[in-house]
Amino acid sequence: MKWQNALKDYKHYLKIERGLSKNSIVNYEYDLKKLVYFLESRNINESPYTIEYSTIQEFIYDVSKSHNARSQSRIISGLRSFFSYLVFEDYRKTNPLDLIESPKIGRKLPDTLSIEDIDRLIQAIDLTHEYNGIRIGERDRTILETLYSCGLRVSELTELKLSDLFFDEDFIKVTGKGDKQRFVPIGYSTQKIINTYINEVRTMIAIKPGFNDTLFLNHRGKQLTRAMIFTIIKRLAEKINLNKTISPHTFRHSFATHLLENGADLRAIQLMLGHESITTTEVYMHVDRSHLKEVLHKFHPRK
Repeated sequence: MKWQNALKDYKHYLKIERGLSKNSIVNYEYDLKKLVYFLESRNINESPYTIEYSTIQEFIYDVSKSHNARSQSRIISGLRSFFSYLVFEDYRKTNPLDLIESPKIGRKLPDTLSIEDIDRLIQAIDLTHEYNGIRIGERDRTILETLYSCGLRVSELTELKLSDLFFDEDFIKVTGKGDKQRFVPIGYSTQKIINTYINEVRTMIAIKPGFNDTLFLNHRGKQLTRAMIFTIIKRLAEKINLNKTISPHTFRHSFATHLLENGADLRAIQLMLGHESITTTEVYMHVDRSHLKEVLHKFHPRK
């Protein structure tokens, strides 16, 4: 079994058996291809089921020269998962990653924006900006408002459909990682902004076949890419001289942090974010510890 065949079977396993999203599978494949490239560049003729610990160790050492501890840890984790799959399918007897430890990394706290920073970013959007008669500025404002108001991942935003909007019930249906769906509440002000975009901007776009149900479209009538959302946010950050490196995910982190700061229940935040484990959501407890003191003083009998 060659590397390409092994990767193909593994990707099928990740999709069907583990239910991972397309983006997650691409990331796994990307890191595995680094190993394949390393072997080819050094003329090391080892297959997925013959490669030994020493070769993997040599690869990890090479990776450490150009990757930080967090990236190294991710690559090691991905390789360990791949070889565990091969062991499970009886292509190998042992996992060559069993003796390789991941570098120690601290728990990274999410970057967040203040409410004032978010307001500044949104206010910096030129609502009069048009392209081919399409009010791009109005669309961009709707994108940022939706990201922040609903705490969406960028892929969840780009995949959002008109048929996912249940404004009569004040919810939207979101398709997250592994195609898992959840309902997220949406405020009236954001509903109003989305409706304005739908009725006054989206109707001006010549929509391409297959994208009639897609909410956010580019000027060519197709679904917006993740890269375009990153670009929109980067340009706005530069426009207001924001001295932070931010991304669409920063709005998601800010959504969760601001909810927690205002007294929201951690379990409710978990459900809205679509986190499988509460431990993933607990990282926000480290962002603002004052919330813990407030909970103690409010609810504990020994105040």
